[in-house]
Amino acid sequence: MNAVDILKCRRSVRVFQNKEISKKVLEDLIDVARFSPTARNVQPWEFIAITNNEALKKISELGENARPIAGAKACIAVFCADSTKYYLEDGCSATVNILNAAAALGIGSCWIAGDKKPYCDEVARLLSIPSGLKLVSLIALGYPEDKQSFKLADKRALAEVIHWEKF
Repeated sequence: MNAVDILKCRRSVRVFQNKEISKKVLEDLIDVARFSPTARNVQPWEFIAITNNEALKKISELGENARPIAGAKACIAVFCADSTKYYLEDGCSATVNILNAAAALGIGSCWIAGDKKPYCDEVARLLSIPSGLKLVSLIALGYPEDKQSFKLADKRALAEVIHWEKF
């Protein structure tokens, strides 16, 4: 698949096979994230790759929307320095790069919100995060259980969402 096809087919995956993700693949995903657009090239991000089953389980129990992490083979936590004005935009940009790169590698992913969620402080404590960093996202990763995870989904037609020059 070319890049445009991958972007059109990426979907949130919440059920994963019991198949490990290699350290090299996780490094590649984080490497792609650090090339994300960042306001003023501040690059305020830090990434934690989590593969320990016990840690994944603990994180998954912190909030209802974090449950897919329990069955994931890995999770990448995206943190950004809160001292920069655009930490959320920069962290979201890095998150999207990870999601799309994972799809290109045949790995399912699910973006789990971080910023402003009640479990942020607990995740930071579990991962020994220093003060001054904010959780932007948790990304559950694993090989999809369903082979149809990367098929086109129903979306609004382009003609319904595109506007030229004015609304």
